[in-house]
Amino acid sequence: MENVTVFDSPGKGRGLKANKEFWAGDVIFSEASLSAVVFDSLSERICHSCFRRQDKLQRCGQCKFAHYCDRTCQRAGWAEHKQECGAIKAYGKVPNENIRLVARIMWRLDKEGGVVSDMQLTTLEELEDHIADMQEDELKEFKVDIHNFLDYWPRNSKQHTIDDISHIFGVINCNGFSVSDQRGLQAVGVGLFPNLCLVNHDCWPNCTVILNHGNQSAVNTMYHSQRRIELRSLGKIAEGEELTVAYVDYLNLSEERRRLLKMQYFFDCTCEHCKNGTKDDLKMAGREVEGVKPPEEQVKEATDYCFQMMEKLETSRLAGDYHEVVKICRECIKKTEPILADTHIYLLRIWSTMSEVQSYLQYFEEAAEYARKMVDGYTKLYNPNNAALGMAAMRAGVTHWQAGLIEVGHGMICKAFAILMITHGPTHPITKDLEAMRMQTEMELRMFKQNEYVYHSMREAALKNKPMTMMHEPKSVEEGIKNLFHRRK
Repeated sequence: MENVTVFDSPGKGRGLKANKEFWAGDVIFSEASLSAVVFDSLSERICHSCFRRQDKLQRCGQCKFAHYCDRTCQRAGWAEHKQECGAIKAYGKVPNENIRLVARIMWRLDKEGGVVSDMQLTTLEELEDHIADMQEDELKEFKVDIHNFLDYWPRNSKQHTIDDISHIFGVINCNGFSVSDQRGLQAVGVGLFPNLCLVNHDCWPNCTVILNHGNQSAVNTMYHSQRRIELRSLGKIAEGEELTVAYVDYLNLSEERRRLLKMQYFFDCTCEHCKNGTKDDLKMAGREVEGVKPPEEQVKEATDYCFQMMEKLETSRLAGDYHEVVKICRECIKKTEPILADTHIYLLRIWSTMSEVQSYLQYFEEAAEYARKMVDGYTKLYNPNNAALGMAAMRAGVTHWQAGLIEVGHGMICKAFAILMITHGPTHPITKDLEAMRMQTEMELRMFKQNEYVYHSMREAALKNKPMTMMHEPKSVEEGIKNLFHRRK
């Protein structure tokens, strides 16, 4: 941790600052989790050791709860699961993810003490729990978890005071970090990373956080590398500058971001973008045609209509009625696209949904059109190196490629690759996938430029021999990037 120093950040409490200059894509520090658990809802589909998604998992023969890729993963995860396994058997049922995570943390602290590594900059006792700031309904759930934890905690384990237990629950509640699957596309669990807890928020941050799953494939566990987060620089950071990440998505309005931060993390954001309402005008703007803007009343009416449609969309999406989703999107786009700017956040969400669902239904040309519009809007709003922009460009590139629009597809994939090289680094699985896509589309583009007719003939023949398979059910590609910091719902 020689790259950073803990300091008192004005108005924020403790924070981290850079000990030297960094450039875009530099890894400032990496940190293994103190502990992590799989979400309750995914406990049978995700390996409890490496957090990879697998079709067939082997179940722990003792507790019948934990699932693993194979014996190698089971051996690698045994140190964390050993006491949990006995506790679940004795308790007779599986407690929720928060209780399981607190128990794993306490077992580790009991065994290794408050500082589990030379790299650790803070103890859990020094982290804020914000219990005093909780709302009444949240406090009620909090007390139920503590009550259930006391029933679950084995009598032969070291006993702790209610205050100590409550403090760790509080720390997890506002500092838990979502653990993604191996492709980085979906949150599958939650973990605690003490050093990361010291990195403060900024709506326009200079760093991003990604999860590196390490390597657990070797038969001998001594060759395994740990699951860890990496704090990566998004641009030039001067020596002595505070390191920041975004706790909430920048695509929200300033007022909404401040509300979310106050409700979820118990502080008032004073960043320049919130104070000045930076880009809020773009996010609610009307479409300007030849220098003429639509009346504010018309923009407000279209905005309200979009908001109502988004609620209907969510209902239909959850019901799996994707043709109804398309129908609602078409209606909304027809009515609001002539009025709202391409940076209007509600219109961007409609475009995103339309692109995703049409891609799922294999109407690739229309999906590509809306994906491109979404990327154009994102480009005007997000930091150029924002991971959500990179993921959107990747999606647009793949969709254009599927539609046979190779020139735009290759350009989008190159754009995505450049961004994700900074946010995820060259060894991340999703960057490796993009590199393979980039080489494939580059080869196809050369063929296309040499002879367009031959290219399309070969493409059609290839698709007839090997038709495109049905894509996975849509579930918002950017969610894993936007919601990095886990919050109990």
